[in-house]
Amino acid sequence: MTERLYLLISGSVFALVGFFHIIRLIYQWSIQVGVLGIPQWPSLLAIVVAGFLSIWAFRVASHLRSSPSSSH
Repeated sequence: MTERLYLLISGSVFALVGFFHIIRLIYQWSIQVGVLGIPQWPSLLAIVVAGFLSIWAFRVASHLRSSPSSSH
């Protein structure tokens, strides 16, 4: 597996995580862990973090494609 492929897969996974947190907020899905109910606000934090990591992975992957020294 090349570094670029790894970054594309990672960016896609982080994008999906962020997408599902957006869906959770839209549909007001609740999460219950044992007797503890998880509030909605951690999903906002997860959207920001997952979105940042996704964008970062895609930008680095595109930089690898365009750099002349990426012919490993």
